[in-house]
Amino acid sequence: MYILSLDQGTTSSRAILFDQKAQIVATGQMAFKQHYPQNGWVEHEPEEIWETTMLSMFECVYKAGINPQEITSIGITNQRETTVVWNRKTGLPIHNAIVWQDRRTADFCQQLIEDGHSDIIQQKTGLLLDAYFSATKIKYILDSVDGARKMAENGDLAFGTVDSWLVWKLTEGRAHLTDPSNASRTLLYNIHHLSWDKELLDLFDIPGSMLPEVVDSSGDLTTIDIDWFGKEIPIQSIIGDQQAALFGQACLQKGNIKNTYGTGCFIMLNTGEKPVSSSHKMLSTIAWKIGDKTHYALEGSVFVAGAITQWLIDELQLFDSIESLIAAAESVKDSGDVFFVPALTGLGAPHWDPDARGSIHGITRASKKGQIALAALQGIAFQVNDVIQAMQKDLQTEILEMKVDGGVSANNQLMQFQSDISQLDIKQANQKEATALGAALLAGIASNKWTLDQITSLNPSSQSFSSTMNDDKRNGLLAKWEKALQRSRHWTKN
Repeated sequence: MYILSLDQGTTSSRAILFDQKAQIVATGQMAFKQHYPQNGWVEHEPEEIWETTMLSMFECVYKAGINPQEITSIGITNQRETTVVWNRKTGLPIHNAIVWQDRRTADFCQQLIEDGHSDIIQQKTGLLLDAYFSATKIKYILDSVDGARKMAENGDLAFGTVDSWLVWKLTEGRAHLTDPSNASRTLLYNIHHLSWDKELLDLFDIPGSMLPEVVDSSGDLTTIDIDWFGKEIPIQSIIGDQQAALFGQACLQKGNIKNTYGTGCFIMLNTGEKPVSSSHKMLSTIAWKIGDKTHYALEGSVFVAGAITQWLIDELQLFDSIESLIAAAESVKDSGDVFFVPALTGLGAPHWDPDARGSIHGITRASKKGQIALAALQGIAFQVNDVIQAMQKDLQTEILEMKVDGGVSANNQLMQFQSDISQLDIKQANQKEATALGAALLAGIASNKWTLDQITSLNPSSQSFSSTMNDDKRNGLLAKWEKALQRSRHWTKN
């Protein structure tokens, strides 16, 4: 018997089939187009998200060579905050999905901050007021699409993060659901009361009728339509991608921390069954809800991580593949005093500067392509370190170990530098697909395949890295990084 995990990400949709030992049997994957209508705007086509998910699902099952009837459970994990609004009657989106990276509502967020709304928002949601989250994206769509606000007020529009959109499509419109991990990323969900908040809905001028029902992250949630596989397979987990990775990395106890190195970097620390309010610009968010137990987390998000390598390859065409970029980085002994701040869409935690922009410092005539590649990779590690240092201040305790996953975490050169610059032990996951695994494990718990006590043994660490850098070198690098960072900040601000 198998569990099918649908992992809908920022640049591709994937389906991964897991067996009873939580091992990968087969995968299917399809990339989809990124749309950049204006500087700082990022969109996806919701129908393309669905089509690539559906085709990946069929490809995965075909590759596995199994009868779909053998699939006992489906788990869904997704890019968070990305906002889809569709017509309930036609099932069609009324606007492209506005992606989490999109900065078009930054000015509106700043106005709300100046009007004194940020404190109440943080108290209720655990989030900072930023264009990153869904609420201002919903408002933008309602204000920008002809007739949208009237349709919303008549109850004809549905909002969802990508998990809700996929559930709607998989159930042929029978179910409009999300889970607390995704709801807690909208700026509309009270993480203390575990409910949509009317005061926040009024603030953002969003009708409550648009919102999905919030269900547990693991349980008997709904079933897919019989037409897809000839069987109404239960959907037994829904969870945001970073929370899924936290679970897949078996960070189940208070104080456990992981970092997923993907398009962005997402550092998440389990804070147990009580939210921790951050005074250092971290986010307090819901990790998952299983039955009557809700786990919370502190999170710091780096907006551009692996995306910087994609940019060097696709846009600048300095390298023809990720393999050639990594080989170039490994061909040099150091960055030659080149520092790369990858703030292509602004800076996330702990800086929260939408006006920052990417920059490269310290280039000379002697600078090599390999040194620029290495500086780009090190720029990822420096950003992660900024988040770790802020978390340590919030916790008032030292973080000694971090579990890592995601495609970029396979780069040993980067993992060693991360260990050196952050002075902590890095544990690479044996199963790099921690996000998809987390969704599968939560579905498996709902179907009684596994217990919580068994989770740790299903994804052990494969490799460890410990710091070998001396303090003088580390402090010198951090000082130069801070200098480069400050010169990238507030770049577009008048």
